[in-house]
Amino acid sequence: MRQLLLDLLPDSPPSLDNFVAGGNGETLTALTGWLAGTWPDTAFCLHGEAGCGKSHLLLASGFRYVDAALNPSLAGLAAEPALAVDNVEQLDAAGEVALFALFNQLKADGGRLLTAAPQPPAHLALREDLRTRLGSGLIYRLQPLTDTDKAAAIATQARARALKLSPEIINYLLRHAARDMRTLSMLVVALDQYTLEQKRPVTLPLLRELLSLEHAE
Repeated sequence: MRQLLLDLLPDSPPSLDNFVAGGNGETLTALTGWLAGTWPDTAFCLHGEAGCGKSHLLLASGFRYVDAALNPSLAGLAAEPALAVDNVEQLDAAGEVALFALFNQLKADGGRLLTAAPQPPAHLALREDLRTRLGSGLIYRLQPLTDTDKAAAIATQARARALKLSPEIINYLLRHAARDMRTLSMLVVALDQYTLEQKRPVTLPLLRELLSLEHAE
């Protein structure tokens, strides 16, 4: 059986350049400045609902990345000059102790800690001294992209590939595909390659064919 077309596509690593900011321009500017050393704060916390781009930005930072949802005790994590800890609300007791110690060492050494969570540090169910440390730096909320933001981003990415997508096609993508921008961006690439492979223009039947490949075995 044919492999999924999406599985054959090269992955695009998260970067600050391919992050769709939408209404998060101020947050992106602040993070970019902090990463460049504009502000001396040890900590920078991003918070917001699932799918708003927190993990994308942590991975794009270039810092040593660890996901507390997968490693709640932060096992094997040593103090490095720049750490990014995702889903800090998932830390277990050992992980909270470890992150507290890491923060103190980073602060003493002039290092930096980038974290992400659904809520700001003060509202997280973590030990008080860790909440205080995480809340001592810069704290920014990421707003989810609106459908208008996503549609505009899809249209821009399609134009960059000389791919003509009608509003009907874009709306269908938003209704029937995964709604995170990373997947939607990959689908634009997939659609571009699929039209070339099939030697057919982009139509709803062709788009449905492409999306149906996700269910092929």
